[in-house]
Amino acid sequence: MKLTVLVDNNTYIDQYYLGEPAASYYIEEGDARILFDCGYSDAFMKNAESMGIDLSKLTHIVFSHGHDDHTGGLKYLKEKYDLSNVQIIAHPKAFFPKRDGDLPCGSPFTAEEIASFSKLNLSDFPVEVTDKLLFTGETHPNFDFESVGPLGERFVDGKWEADDCQDDAALVYEGKDGLFFITGCSHSGICNIMIQAFSTFETKDVTGVLGGLHLFDVDERLEKTIHFMDNYEVKDFYPCHCVSLQAKAKMMEVLNVHEVGVGLTIEVE
Repeated sequence: MKLTVLVDNNTYIDQYYLGEPAASYYIEEGDARILFDCGYSDAFMKNAESMGIDLSKLTHIVFSHGHDDHTGGLKYLKEKYDLSNVQIIAHPKAFFPKRDGDLPCGSPFTAEEIASFSKLNLSDFPVEVTDKLLFTGETHPNFDFESVGPLGERFVDGKWEADDCQDDAALVYEGKDGLFFITGCSHSGICNIMIQAFSTFETKDVTGVLGGLHLFDVDERLEKTIHFMDNYEVKDFYPCHCVSLQAKAKMMEVLNVHEVGVGLTIEVE
């Protein structure tokens, strides 16, 4: 598997790509060409072009959840490319309208609209993207320390309700040395995501974790997350997008933390 960061909050010095507070990763696995999240704007497309990545050859688009910093770029992608043969995979609640106060923060398209221009696959259960890459589906709570309150509201059955981010999902790659986790924001908790995935695979070896973790404060949740990662001997840790500098600094005391920015490319066997 080859993964390239197309969009992140962070950029590298002397690498002139666009950054924004969002996430988008391009993944090559076998014959599959996968976009995991689309960022907020068309920045991921401009970066892909600068990197020589041809998004017209996409086979899959996978959404970690429905917030606009992960889905917003889809409207720009649709304007430029024919997505009729692209399979779009997401949780069934990913494309409900969302808001934070009076501010809309959801997908630019409804599920019905997406189904009209792509091959839409909505599932709250795991989906095999390839024989080595799994969409986790809905994550169920296992750890009390990862319990979080609602993040804004979603519009369901004609009314607004608290949004508990049930649509949060991740990707897991099964490599020769273990599992590699790829997340958007981990609203459901990275430890919850990992422990649930362990029940699907025969191994609990973890070669790496890359993505947003929604960790900002140096608190009990962060301490227990670090302990969890250390306990499972996570070899390479790539916190990005929604992780504060203070949280990363605390992680670095224990874990093998790598800096993430637009243009980072990693290969996992």
